Amino acid sequence: MPTVTPQFLNKPIFRIVSSVAAERGVRAFAIGGYVRDCFLGRECNDVDIVVEGSGIDFARAVGEKTHTRVSYFKNFGTAMLHYKGDEVEFVGARKESYRRESRKPIVEDGTLEDDQLRRDFTINAMAFSLQEDSFGELVDPFGGIRDLTEGIIRTPLDPDTTYSDDPLRMLRAIRFATKLSTPELTFRIVPESIDSMRRMAERIKILSMERVTEEVNKMLSTPRPSMAFRLMDECGILPILMPWLSALKGVETVDGRGHKDNFEHTLAVLDNVSAAKKDGDFLWLRWAALLHDIGKPASKKYDASVGWSFHGHEIIGSRMVPGIFNSLKLPIDAGKYVKKLVWLHLRPIALVDDEVTDSAVRRLLFDAGDDIDDLMLLCNADITSKNPAKVARIKSNFELVKRKLVEVEAKDQIRNFKNPITGEYIMELFGIPPCREIGILKEYVKESILDGVIGNNFEEADALMRRKASEMGLNASR
Repeated sequence: MPTVTPQFLNKPIFRIVSSVAAERGVRAFAIGGYVRDCFLGRECNDVDIVVEGSGIDFARAVGEKTHTRVSYFKNFGTAMLHYKGDEVEFVGARKESYRRESRKPIVEDGTLEDDQLRRDFTINAMAFSLQEDSFGELVDPFGGIRDLTEGIIRTPLDPDTTYSDDPLRMLRAIRFATKLSTPELTFRIVPESIDSMRRMAERIKILSMERVTEEVNKMLSTPRPSMAFRLMDECGILPILMPWLSALKGVETVDGRGHKDNFEHTLAVLDNVSAAKKDGDFLWLRWAALLHDIGKPASKKYDASVGWSFHGHEIIGSRMVPGIFNSLKLPIDAGKYVKKLVWLHLRPIALVDDEVTDSAVRRLLFDAGDDIDDLMLLCNADITSKNPAKVARIKSNFELVKRKLVEVEAKDQIRNFKNPITGEYIMELFGIPPCREIGILKEYVKESILDGVIGNNFEEADALMRRKASEMGLNASR
């Protein structure tokens, strides 16, 4: 006896689609993510409708009935409209076949059954009937509802076929396992799929980097993104896509002395940042957490007198960021932000080990600018010691740094520092053209402000600059 689920189809669009299907004498179904999310109790405003026939023609008819504008994507055979807060996409049922050298399918018209067979996972192959005589019936030929209940990611077809046909599905499997997992139920990819992904890992290279990074960004936006990177490592995909992250793995021991596993530490920091900033707008802060220690393999040294060290890894890592962002086709401006945070991520921690001077705080504010709050959050997330006493001590000192930042910022306004003395002012005052002396004077003023010799204001800066200029043999015209 079929499962009937009309309670999930109370959106007005479904009755409209059902009516159009009856008028046109075709079958239509809600399918995929919307169906899955209904059973998970998750809000979903993205609705996929599959039609046995032309999805574009069907969407046009629905658009006419709802008086809404329809966007057509003829290259993909799809159409989309917005109705009462929902984004509704229409596609004709189809069957697909693939050539090994490409992930672009050969598409033919098909039935609902053909369309469900081509879906990536059983939990995404479920459909709700929108026919008047079977409205709300669940069409689930592969046991998707069972897999959803048990937290299983499984392919409808043999996984070798599914992943070879479209290697992006390997990343989607990892993304769904990560995204759908909750404290109560961890989703797992079935062993035969894991084995298949190991065999097919090299196929990932045929994908465009834009599609890869889209999936990775979605993984990073989940509540516990570390799971995705562990799964990529388990499947052999991580060293192919992110060798610089894979290089962090492992612990080297000399004379019985080892260092921490920097891969596991990085994932702990990533999860800490994700827990502190759950909003998706903080994607690039999560990238900074992922990359903050990538310079460690290149900087690792062992000294019998002090043990393991990673001196300068923040500088090496920051220099690696632009190349990584370029290879992954990620935005240049976001790369600059991540590079800055990787470069500065040790500075607040270093402050707690020394006396927290106003000068050191001013320089940190000057270098971090508007990103100081994100930097402090990253540094706090970087405290992952298993020693409770050590953690308590560092966090206590860290609070002192935060208070000092507030005090210095309120007094000196360094966060968005602008030198009170401009090059134009110096040229006009001394009647000189652009020259080396102008840079020397501006730098002298800036350093004096940061060192607390003078306040961050024009009057004190001008007086100091005039004295320095006099020493350099420059005489003011006024």
